[in-house]
Amino acid sequence: MYKKIIVPIAIDQLEHGEKVIEIAKALVDPDGEIILLNVVEDLYAYAQGYMIVDFPLEMVEESRKHAETTLNGLLTSHAVKGKAAVKTGSPAATINGFAGDEKADLVIIASHRPGLMDYFIGSTANRVVSHCPCAVLVDR
Repeated sequence: MYKKIIVPIAIDQLEHGEKVIEIAKALVDPDGEIILLNVVEDLYAYAQGYMIVDFPLEMVEESRKHAETTLNGLLTSHAVKGKAAVKTGSPAATINGFAGDEKADLVIIASHRPGLMDYFIGSTANRVVSHCPCAVLVDR
């Protein structure tokens, strides 16, 4: 059993996230904690040097608020003992850093079947597995 499990949730792929939440519930210690994590990519930071038009900064904050509301709803609907966290940044690096900061025992991440682009740039799940400071369980 694990004391602290991080479950990264992609808001646009909730069906995968809900399945992973149930896996986490089965693996967490009765006194343990599950943290649902969403990473909002800061597209403004990526696009700043390339875009001529202004990027609406409100979009990042709106995405953060929507993610927080969604994660808190998942905590309630799945009766999860834990908390929600929303961070901004590169998904894989942020997940790995958060797992280290929280001293997590396990990260459970959903993965999709690799597409052509994944072979060139890699998937988020692959980068988490390669660099995470704790154990990683990948659900496909």
